Amino acid sequence: MSDPTLTTLLFLGLAAFAAGWIDAVVGGGGLVQLPALLVGLPGASPAQLLATNKFGSIFGTATSSVTYYRRVHPDLRTALPMAAVAYVGSIGGAVIGLHIPKSAFNPIILVLLVLVGAYTLFKPDLGKESIRRYDGARHTVFAMLTGFVIGVYDGALGPGTGSFLVFALVGLLGYNFLEASAKAKITNFATNLGALTVFLPMGLVLFKVGFVIAVANLVGGYVGARTAVARGSGFVRAVFVLIVSAFIVKISGSLLGWWA
Repeated sequence: MSDPTLTTLLFLGLAAFAAGWIDAVVGGGGLVQLPALLVGLPGASPAQLLATNKFGSIFGTATSSVTYYRRVHPDLRTALPMAAVAYVGSIGGAVIGLHIPKSAFNPIILVLLVLVGAYTLFKPDLGKESIRRYDGARHTVFAMLTGFVIGVYDGALGPGTGSFLVFALVGLLGYNFLEASAKAKITNFATNLGALTVFLPMGLVLFKVGFVIAVANLVGGYVGARTAVARGSGFVRAVFVLIVSAFIVKISGSLLGWWA
């Protein structure tokens, strides 16, 4: 493929900043950044787009993870085991993702987003307070199973991973939205790293574009994490519902166009 123009790089940089902010607040930035890469780099292969997306995203998730850790102080006794198995799951998912058509996942993502969005919208008290479900080792095991399953998905495709992690930590494990976002960022960093463990040795990352979106994603992640911490769980919940709704509309439109 030919080198991207300055206009294309600016467009991708703006999209990556927005994706980094969304990812840091509530997750799901890949549903902004990956379509932008598809539009901006029509000559790239699907594997190159996935690899470049992961390369840019890992800088944003690293920055927001550190920011959340310093300001929210999430319990690493849960976060680190969850991240470790998510890393392994993402490696397996990345290998799977090299051999399956990405369009096959759209209906699955849409159903999951509708369920997640509806459950959150109709339970207004969800995520306001931390009411941990399960105790001790059982809690950690459930967190690890969640991390592994979502890690496989992130490695194979990725869009919406952060939102699914936040919802799982809130809905299944009982965290408030702010603490869930903090642990989701640590886990999401691990899943990005797992995918890159497969993609980097294969030479799939387009580094010129990758470094542009990495810087923009990093800045967006820093700003988003600080905004979420300052505004609290109520703000994160509101953004979560808004972003999930937007993703439902976007994917529904894509599917209707495909069916037509």
